[in-house]
Amino acid sequence: MSGAHTRTLAGLRDDIARIEANGPSGMLGRTALGHAEADAVLQGGLARGALHEVFAEGRHSAAAAGFIAGLAHRVSADRPLLWVRQDFAAVECGALSMSGWRELGLDPRRLVMVHAPDVESALRTTADALACDALGAVVMEIWGETRLLDLVASRRLTLAARASGVTALLLRVAAAPLSSTAETRWTVRPARSPPRPEWQAWGAPVLETQLVRNRHGLTGHWFMEWKCDECLFRDVSFHRGATHPQSVAAAPADRPDHPRVVALSRAG
Repeated sequence: MSGAHTRTLAGLRDDIARIEANGPSGMLGRTALGHAEADAVLQGGLARGALHEVFAEGRHSAAAAGFIAGLAHRVSADRPLLWVRQDFAAVECGALSMSGWRELGLDPRRLVMVHAPDVESALRTTADALACDALGAVVMEIWGETRLLDLVASRRLTLAARASGVTALLLRVAAAPLSSTAETRWTVRPARSPPRPEWQAWGAPVLETQLVRNRHGLTGHWFMEWKCDECLFRDVSFHRGATHPQSVAAAPADRPDHPRVVALSRAG
């Protein structure tokens, strides 16, 4: 490693050490997600001006995108959201639907999409975007494993987010977590919606979320329902063992309640 690289790495280590020494007091505040238990574990909500990671399996990419879109909306308030997307992610998952964006209660006019040909370009674009304090949040979506998202790259994003106050959200699909300076790390998968009356064709989006890393507190596992009208997350009591609220089929009246058991033997 050259002397210039050594000095740069040492400077980054000194900067991140100062940030970590300040602890939660160095943050720019928190935004509540709306889910009472999750907000309590997060000590009031998601930290703004920090780096957060969301991981999902490849077949759960849509659920992870919806979850991170909800997080971005909560921390962005009325400011624009910049979404940096690796081209390969679009090949694997398809394009983000603006109709679906509106169905989630989100405003497509506040979304700016940037397509990056590779991970290196996505990292460079994200770091530059985090320097713009006019943004509310920056999402970087990367598909698959890569060695470029190492601890040094994570520190750069953390420092950029802390300096501008813009929240960095890293969406990793079909990848395993590595060492990072992320404030929180989540894994997401879809869950079934609670039953609805027959006149309601669609249930609300429900996600099974697990907070697997929290730098300043506990972790947790929750089922979260995204409330499209209020644009916040709520608890889903149905997944905690509640009884099914809809009626079930009546017991048959033309045959016994319990079926008869008939023993069969093979002819010798």
